[in-house]
Amino acid sequence: MTVLAEKTYTLLAKVPRGRVTTYKELAMALGTRGYRAIGQIVRNNPYAPRVPCHRVVASDGTIGGFMGHSRGEAIQKKIAMLASEGVHVTGKRINEFPKKLFHFT
Repeated sequence: MTVLAEKTYTLLAKVPRGRVTTYKELAMALGTRGYRAIGQIVRNNPYAPRVPCHRVVASDGTIGGFMGHSRGEAIQKKIAMLASEGVHVTGKRINEFPKKLFHFT
């Protein structure tokens, strides 16, 4: 596992239930502009669900991918997991996205 992956999983574990973050937020907090690299790291999360990769969404509040898929059963599972934590999705977009967004400080 790379150092970047280890740092990504450590940071991602801090996102609380009921909140989401973005690939961009993760990358910025880690001091990189490699948003796609962060996406690949999150996609390959070996610590799920303890490290909550389902809480990472696209910068516009849309669901993005999950478990290597961008539609179908995997996305429905991500939506259900978010809903069980109080994050509501309409279509494939987070309701009240700015209020649900978790920024790393």
